[in-house]
Amino acid sequence: MEKALKAPRRSSRDVDMTEGNIFKHMITFALPLLMGNLFQQLYNMVDAWVVGNYVSNEAFSAVGTVGPILNMLIGAFGGLASGAGVVISQYYGAKNKEKVQQAVHNAVMLALVLAVAFTIIGVSMVPLMLRLIKTPEEVMPHSSAYLTIYFSGLAGLVLYNMGSNILRAVGDSRRPFIFLVVAAITNTVLDLVFVLVFHMGVEGVAWATIISQGISATLTIITLLRTNSWIKVRIRKIRFHMEMLKKTIKVGIPAALQMAVTAFANVFAQSYINQFGADCMGGYTAYHKIDQLIFLPMQSLSLTCTTFVGQNLGRGQMDRAKKGVSVAIGISVVVTLIISALVIAFAPHLVAFFNDKPEVIDYGTQLLRWLTPFYVLCCFNQIYAGAQRGAGNSKVPMYIMLSSFVVFRQIYLFVVSNFIVNELIPLAMGYPAGWLLCSVLSILYYRKAQLGNKMLVSSSEIKDQKS
Repeated sequence: MEKALKAPRRSSRDVDMTEGNIFKHMITFALPLLMGNLFQQLYNMVDAWVVGNYVSNEAFSAVGTVGPILNMLIGAFGGLASGAGVVISQYYGAKNKEKVQQAVHNAVMLALVLAVAFTIIGVSMVPLMLRLIKTPEEVMPHSSAYLTIYFSGLAGLVLYNMGSNILRAVGDSRRPFIFLVVAAITNTVLDLVFVLVFHMGVEGVAWATIISQGISATLTIITLLRTNSWIKVRIRKIRFHMEMLKKTIKVGIPAALQMAVTAFANVFAQSYINQFGADCMGGYTAYHKIDQLIFLPMQSLSLTCTTFVGQNLGRGQMDRAKKGVSVAIGISVVVTLIISALVIAFAPHLVAFFNDKPEVIDYGTQLLRWLTPFYVLCCFNQIYAGAQRGAGNSKVPMYIMLSSFVVFRQIYLFVVSNFIVNELIPLAMGYPAGWLLCSVLSILYYRKAQLGNKMLVSSSEIKDQKS
């Protein structure tokens, strides 16, 4: 018979969110996530800044052009990793150590397989992907070089994403943040060295990125191997557990499809932008970097909501889970409104940070000032999607987001460009139109559906905390 289990907090860094102050849990968990996501964005932001200021405008446009492709990858791996995190968080909330261990080792095995498969597929498909987004000939060599090197070092991105989701599933968002800080600093230093000292251009910033991602992945894996928590990884136990693989896929595949397809749809949206020339592409690149920063607080709170809901539903605490969702939305709305006001006020200066060419600044400022007032709409669809994933229900958020961000947006772009007016701002307004539709559908579904109707943990798998 298995020895009696002690309280689940085997590591002081793990956090049991099934008890204690909800607002405090949200803030203390979300802040490291926010800072970590901020430093993760610094990878491409620093790349863009160095290239825009020290290489050429064509190289700057090239780095920006491949952004949707990279976001597609990051979204796919993030979605799959979130599936593993949801399974782990629910079993952690249920105090079931054996199932937590199975889910962790299954997740590591899945990451290893994905790293190998996507590296091979990615490198071989670079030319096709660049043709799909109608990359101009003058930036094609830079885009191709950057993407090929990036795909070659994809293992770092995959392993870090999976490892950090394992840590966050048990309430540890601090160490993933620390690892990203180390990686971001390394990336910045290597960018400057490779570009200014060795004159490697776009290839230099790509190498800096994959080396930095490799460092964050290494630190994460070492932590999982050495921790004394329930999520400790033992090499000999790394294998697929079919029960856990099925549950991970159930949550992870819809999330991965939603994130990847949405990002890939932005590849086609990018093709509408590319027709206005390199300066507009540069302005859009700068806008997109700032856009990612505006999203960070709500995305961090969405991830917080996923862990919070997962742990509390794993413990059978429906009311507490729903209260956590409401708290997350309130915080998200307030923070997003403050950030949006600052972005609108300082838009030209923010764009100039990336590229000081007057035409680029003009395009970027137009995009920021027209679109930023609508970002508050995204708080609702992001938080509600995170809550549903934490409950094990990722299919409905996938349907809602794909219908809003892909189907509706592509119809909008086609109709506006061909039958109304083929100009930048009317086309760009397809983004807030999609955000509005997605939020309305998300609110309606959340109010109608039972949050815990897709639970991954059965009542028989919930352990008594004192057993």
